[in-house]
Amino acid sequence: MPFLTHLECSKCGEKHAADRPQTVCTICGKPLLSRYDLEAVKAACNRDDLLRRPATLWRYREVLPVADDGNIVTLGEGFTPLLPANRLGEQLGLPRLMVKDESQIPTGTFKARGLAMAVSRAKEFGLRRLAIPSAGNAAGALAAYAARAGLETFIFMPQDAPDMNKKECDATGAHLYLVEGLISDCGKIVAGGKAAAGWFDVSTLKEPYRVEGKKTMGYELAEQLGWTLPDAIIYPTGGGTGLIGMWKAFAEMQELGWIGPDRPRMITVQSSGCAPIVRAFEAGAQEAEFWQGAQTVAAGLRVPAAIGDFLMLQVLRQSGGTAIAVSDTEILDEVRRLAQAEGLFACPEGAATVAAARHLREDGVLSADDRVVLFNTGAGMKYPEAVLGEYPVLDPRQTVDYGRF
Repeated sequence: MPFLTHLECSKCGEKHAADRPQTVCTICGKPLLSRYDLEAVKAACNRDDLLRRPATLWRYREVLPVADDGNIVTLGEGFTPLLPANRLGEQLGLPRLMVKDESQIPTGTFKARGLAMAVSRAKEFGLRRLAIPSAGNAAGALAAYAARAGLETFIFMPQDAPDMNKKECDATGAHLYLVEGLISDCGKIVAGGKAAAGWFDVSTLKEPYRVEGKKTMGYELAEQLGWTLPDAIIYPTGGGTGLIGMWKAFAEMQELGWIGPDRPRMITVQSSGCAPIVRAFEAGAQEAEFWQGAQTVAAGLRVPAAIGDFLMLQVLRQSGGTAIAVSDTEILDEVRRLAQAEGLFACPEGAATVAAARHLREDGVLSADDRVVLFNTGAGMKYPEAVLGEYPVLDPRQTVDYGRF
């Protein structure tokens, strides 16, 4: 049975019906969050039941919004590994370091979680034409899941977005348009065409269900740690859906009796070339100002303004966490360092968490006793431009000088 009861505005608390397509709050324009009858969920299942279910995010079915199983659009997403990072942890002075590796999810990034949920709900509502502004990976994920569902997609992406993301969209049959500007410029085009072109906008937090897919990272983390939570989570933050979603998941799990009241410190990492949440956090602001001239090698972090900024800042402060910016040089260095220490070829966004952990340990924010989880949000193979090198060439017609090796 469906346990979703309604949608609630994250700012003013206004309730909205969950049985029809919704975007943002009709009163204040802020994101809507899904609410469930958690008492009924508690009566229907317990955490031990999960052990008998497939290892995908759909194992948490009772706290997900799709009403009819026949509308689930899936590529087997979720339940990514939580890997101990012993060698890297030794280098950083964090012996209890772990990496939640989202690179192994369909489409190679954590965006698959949110878009699987958004597309499933779109299918459930009979929507046929979806549109999204994207820095890259969300576009690829939407294109894949929409193709799986037989829906038409219109994607608007910055002209200088990673080439692999463009190829994903092209291969899966999406209508791809490149925009001379940032994701914020892409967003304006989508917003302007919703009525005229008949699109449904699945932008970050402008439809209610991507956050429900992302929250499953929190459920998985708790389950993988024996229904406890780490001391700190370091998370690369652009639109912030995962940060907001995990915090929501922790509250739901506590109400279900699956975890206790302890929470990790939630730590946002952004690029110094685009760090609106870091700046707002340090200034004690409740919302973030638009970041002018946003530029970074980590495409997913190049989000100059986020509709969920106030929610991210609330999470950071409620958890006793912090926000930190790292340079592009550090990010690229850590792509190699993580790969060489642990065999994990991370995306630049994921590598940013390693740089953040290094600074936070040096500054005493993190201690050797802390159990710390870094989120690698995608596969480095989607960013070939992030690792450039020169390689020696051998001529098999000549005698090989083995003394050189």
